[in-house]
Amino acid sequence: MKLSGVLSRKADSLPGVIGVARVNRRTRELLRRVGAGDIAVIDQVDLDRATANALVKAGVAGVVNASPSISGRFPNLGPEILVGAGIPLIDAAGAEVLHAIKDGSKIRLDEGVIYQGERELAQGIVQTPESVADAMIEAKAGMTSQLEAFSANTMEFLRRERTLVLDGVGVPDLRVPLQDKHVVVVAPGTEHAQDLKRLKKYIAEYHPVLIGVDMGADTLHEQGYTPHVIVGDPTGIASDTLKGAGEVVVPAQPDGYAPGVERIQDLGIGAVTFPSSANPEDLALLLADAHGAALVVTVGFQATLQEFLDQGRSGSNPSTFLTRLKLGTKLVDAKAVSTVYRGRVSVPAVLFLVVAALVAVMAALAVSGVGDVYLDWLYSQLQGLLDWARRLVS
Repeated sequence: MKLSGVLSRKADSLPGVIGVARVNRRTRELLRRVGAGDIAVIDQVDLDRATANALVKAGVAGVVNASPSISGRFPNLGPEILVGAGIPLIDAAGAEVLHAIKDGSKIRLDEGVIYQGERELAQGIVQTPESVADAMIEAKAGMTSQLEAFSANTMEFLRRERTLVLDGVGVPDLRVPLQDKHVVVVAPGTEHAQDLKRLKKYIAEYHPVLIGVDMGADTLHEQGYTPHVIVGDPTGIASDTLKGAGEVVVPAQPDGYAPGVERIQDLGIGAVTFPSSANPEDLALLLADAHGAALVVTVGFQATLQEFLDQGRSGSNPSTFLTRLKLGTKLVDAKAVSTVYRGRVSVPAVLFLVVAALVAVMAALAVSGVGDVYLDWLYSQLQGLLDWARRLVS
């Protein structure tokens, strides 16, 4: 018998959760390659809802966080989602865990301890539904200070970029026309794919300009749409999606450096940069507003106060509050649109129903003993009814 087979069976008999470690301090990059059965090793204070949902969707076997997943500053939503999905979360394992665990190695989680085989690598705090609930109650006390800090950051952002927010200075030109058009902006937020599906009839009728933000562009592509504009870091967007888009806008830092622009160059497609410290979602909204959009429907954007402050969500950026004030009443959430929207009844559909009803009545009368008396009269009334139907739907 081979020794490797013996060791494999011995490892499988050990308690806990076993999986391949995917290690990266940058959570966004880790999410692109983590898969089912993997154990994600991250370093993120106040684990946010978007990251937790992405990890659940990927089917990870466990999560090790070098930092506290709930710091107490505010009630962030990520840990509750993970433990609610039955995914083990080992918290506050320390910064050294990112070096102790090698990417691609097989590790085991058991009662807050991280092992490689039987060798202990690190240990942290096991989060449970009860511990998360207790921490969330305590974290609500931090909301006031968090709101105060957010207000200060918002004022600082306005001081730096007031010409962009107030006057649209620095917004790049687009080849895609937006003037007086409906625009749908899809960001990779919670339930964004489901919300986009609910807009199917609205999109079919109004033919809005479709703007995909980061991986929201891939969601548009997956549901059969071609994004007219993509706003975001190209490194996280599929090549087919980028090549099919009408235009690509790459967010750039205030000094002009645009992360990911090298990928655009490698693909041989054109792009424009948008220098700003605002997040990609807000840049997409500013683009739509500056180019004269009549209505902007947002998909996958944060809607509640907790999501607004959730660290790691775009809502934690001070540009978010000001951008929404800037767009005002032209900004509508997709959930509201899908709730109140009703497709208009087309003229052909109404005419078809009227004619079908008349044919049925005429057929019934024709086979009856008195039908012949009324056929001529019904025929003379047909044109009048058709005219009435046209007026009804006009």
